[in-house]
Amino acid sequence: MLEIERKFLVKNNSWKQHIKSSEPIIQGYLASSSTNGITVRIRVTGQHGYLTFKGPRVGISRTEYEYQVPINDAKSILLESQAPTVKKVRHIVEHDGDEWEIDVYKGNNKGLTTAEIELKSEEQEFKLPKWIKEEVTGEYKYRNSRLALNPYTTWDK
Repeated sequence: MLEIERKFLVKNNSWKQHIKSSEPIIQGYLASSSTNGITVRIRVTGQHGYLTFKGPRVGISRTEYEYQVPINDAKSILLESQAPTVKKVRHIVEHDGDEWEIDVYKGNNKGLTTAEIELKSEEQEFKLPKWIKEEVTGEYKYRNSRLALNPYTTWDK
């Protein structure tokens, strides 16, 4: 499956009045390579576990294969692998007919809030919400796999 998404920093909390749903997420990175761009992740969200394989990014697109796994297996893999993790709460927000995923990071990435929109094509147009600060789609340091290894709280800002 092809994932086409753009990522942005969020500048204020005005998006909170439009939350449709929220769920905590913890995800661990079993493999992540800056050389070939392939990432393998285990994720626990609410009562579900997922194993995800992401291919290298080409523009704003990349292949993504995600498989649901039993929640207890996902939790065990996270624990036993001692994989670097990212903790966040994902909020689903609707804006101008589009669904946005707002990630409010916790733990070592506290203070970071990002917004992502998944698109049907790289050319798809959408209206930017007023709470968007700047686009960071191509910035490596904002990838979750990178945040697991180089947390936001350690950055010189």
